[in-house]
Amino acid sequence: MTTRATRSPRRRTVVALAVILSILGAFIVRLVDIQVVSADEHVAQSLQYLGDKTTIPGQRGSIVDANGTVLAESVTVYDWNMDPKAMNAVETDEENPPKLPWAEASTKIAEIMGLNADELRSGVEAARAENPDTQWYQLAKGLNAKQYTELKNLKLAYLHHDSRETRVYPNGAVAGNVIGFLNGSGEAQAGIEQMETQCLAPTNGEETYRKGTNDVVIPGSEQRTDAVNGGSVQLTINSDLNWYMQQMIAEEAQAQGAQGGTVTVVEVKTGKIRAAAEWPTVDPNNLNGSSPSSWYSKLFTYAFEPGSTFKPVTAAAIMENAGVTPTSPTVSASSKEHFPNGAVINDAFVHPTYNYTLAGALIDSSNVALSKFGTMVSPDVRFDYLQRFGVGTQTVGFPSETNGELHPTSEWDNQSLYTTTFGQHFTVTAPQVAGAYQAIANGGEKIGLSLIESCTDADGTVHKAADPEKKQIIKPETAAELTRMLENVAVQGGNAERIKVPGYRVTSKTGTAQIPDGNGGYKAGVYYTSMVGFAPVDDPQYVVIVTLDQPTRITSSAATASAFQKAMTQVMKTYRVMPSTVPMDALLPKFE
Repeated sequence: MTTRATRSPRRRTVVALAVILSILGAFIVRLVDIQVVSADEHVAQSLQYLGDKTTIPGQRGSIVDANGTVLAESVTVYDWNMDPKAMNAVETDEENPPKLPWAEASTKIAEIMGLNADELRSGVEAARAENPDTQWYQLAKGLNAKQYTELKNLKLAYLHHDSRETRVYPNGAVAGNVIGFLNGSGEAQAGIEQMETQCLAPTNGEETYRKGTNDVVIPGSEQRTDAVNGGSVQLTINSDLNWYMQQMIAEEAQAQGAQGGTVTVVEVKTGKIRAAAEWPTVDPNNLNGSSPSSWYSKLFTYAFEPGSTFKPVTAAAIMENAGVTPTSPTVSASSKEHFPNGAVINDAFVHPTYNYTLAGALIDSSNVALSKFGTMVSPDVRFDYLQRFGVGTQTVGFPSETNGELHPTSEWDNQSLYTTTFGQHFTVTAPQVAGAYQAIANGGEKIGLSLIESCTDADGTVHKAADPEKKQIIKPETAAELTRMLENVAVQGGNAERIKVPGYRVTSKTGTAQIPDGNGGYKAGVYYTSMVGFAPVDDPQYVVIVTLDQPTRITSSAATASAFQKAMTQVMKTYRVMPSTVPMDALLPKFE
């Protein structure tokens, strides 16, 4: 028989169990509601707080020269500021006086930052006088890692910094016009920086994570994708040679009263550009230090009429298609002639009527004689040879590089029928002229010019530049005859003494281009002058072209003679080219 005493505990147990089961049931119902019935609604609500991310910036790649010398790189710099209010609190804390009082700290800060200590203290005091509660005062921007470490070691609670990436150009203005620059947002604006952005640009990484409604990161939700730094671009340029050429052409251009000048050096056997120097130049570290007109390279973007430097192209056309040789046949030419179609052609100097050989026409640079030789073949043949030698075609794909201008023969009028034989009525860039002479020096094989050696990824993978196009544009024997005539130009021409390079046989040809006035005519009395050649003749290694923009002391192409001689001499020294060992052939006759 169950007594009342025994029934009471049992009843309480049953009741307690019922309560527990009821609560558990409620939880189960709620859990089912959350995870099944209303799951989509709750997930949607929770997603309002998911997916936060932080960008991890990558570093832009560097630009180096042919020898690995850094010309452009990205570095982390530090902008430092201080909290004057916090500094004052530290200074006035009598219970815990600072280990390094402001009087001493400010001196050390100034020494590290390269500031004047008195001016630093005065500036801070002036800021506090203006606003006693100010908590910000700019100390210095763009400090390097060494300065950062020294400042951190001072252990001053009131110093703070922000880090950022900046682009620096360790060699300053060396090849500055070719290297290019970035804008304030880190976007490439010119030069190699723009041309090789695909290689140089980094791929940013990111860190993603999830947060709850209380903004707390949910453990285990973090995911990280590391940034990939940009690749390193290696150029074909020799920065030491480029530095010399820039200094030299700056001096020569200013001595001649010219508005600018350039030097381009091309390796004959490879087509690689070893120097691309110009003046005025720009230091990408300090764009405001030069005129905006100097921020961009003119080597690849300025086209001019080549003048007499392209007479050898006419010579090549008639030698291969009209049976002309350096010494026969001859043409009768005076210093000014009226042609049957009404054209009038002048030579640059007054002379009697000569029976010019082709070699003589090149040596004396007779426009009249070249006009007569040139018309021994059709305009279409001459047009074809201009194209073969690179007129109308870009060289390296440089940003904003011009093709130059080559009019179809249907647009050649009575005058241009002849002027195209001596480098007028079409335009080229200095590298295009260098490319034409590379072909002559290389036995008639034209190799596309190159400015880029390779791109090396951040992981060390090297991507070599595509092989340049190679094409035999004239016969080897034609190239040999042209070389012989161009050496005679160097030896028998008016600049012979001024362009001698002791120990080396050299070729040369000058060009004096009229400058358009914008109204269909030419500016009076001013010219764009040039001189191009290669050496050594017995084993051609390098092509050099020098240009001067509107020289005023000497207005003819003779203005470039000194610069050409210095440039070629330095190239021979830089690359330790062996002096000529084979003597020059007998001089070619100029007249019959």
